[in-house]
Amino acid sequence: MPPDALVALVALVSGLVLGTAAGAAWVHHSAARRRQVEIARQTMASQRFAEERARLAAAAERERIYNDLHDDLGARLLQLVYAAPNAELADQARAALQDLRDVVSRSRSCAGTLDEVVTDIESEARQRLATAGIDLDWRVDGALPEIELPRGRALHLYRIVREAISNALRHARPSLLRVRLRAIGDLLALELSDDGSPDADLGIPGQGMRSMQQRAEALHGAIRWTRGSAGGAKVVLTVPLHEDEEAGESPEGRGGDPG
Repeated sequence: MPPDALVALVALVSGLVLGTAAGAAWVHHSAARRRQVEIARQTMASQRFAEERARLAAAAERERIYNDLHDDLGARLLQLVYAAPNAELADQARAALQDLRDVVSRSRSCAGTLDEVVTDIESEARQRLATAGIDLDWRVDGALPEIELPRGRALHLYRIVREAISNALRHARPSLLRVRLRAIGDLLALELSDDGSPDADLGIPGQGMRSMQQRAEALHGAIRWTRGSAGGAKVVLTVPLHEDEEAGESPEGRGGDPG
């Protein structure tokens, strides 16, 4: 074989070998890449499944607690309604039973946009105060940001307002309750005051006030009590509008009584 032909043949064979090797390497790399993508996909799917399972388990546990609370405490209150020695105690027990049912129902559904949550809280407060013969002056100064409130944060706001109203009903016996809400930058400011008894003690926090304090802290906010211009107590709450969802979650066992 002539030398030139031999050189050409060697070059051809070398090219074929190199081409085959390069092709094999590309195929191997492509297969490895597909395996990596598939592993990543399966990992993400497993994480989503685990998160969903944890969410469902938490929801089921909350539902169990709500049912136990309603069944056990509700049954005791119902017994008290029928066994009360006088009409006044029976009415108080009946009101407490209705409050318990309201709390359980609201705790299951409390979520939505900030405006929706505020409207829901106002509606519940207005119904409750109307039953007690107390006027409500509720005002939102300016527009509220269009943001979604996770269930935990919405529930904390609801329970803080509810407990503040409960304290006013129990201790101040007001004829009028005022609520002012407004957004200040990244903060939500809420003021709740009444025209009740000036002798209502603000210096010794009870379980309800401690519950409100804990819920405000869970929201990374602040709460304080002072004397209002109308003579009764005044609650001032400020909380950040934007927060991680976990910051708003808290065991329901933290809160005070449902009244």
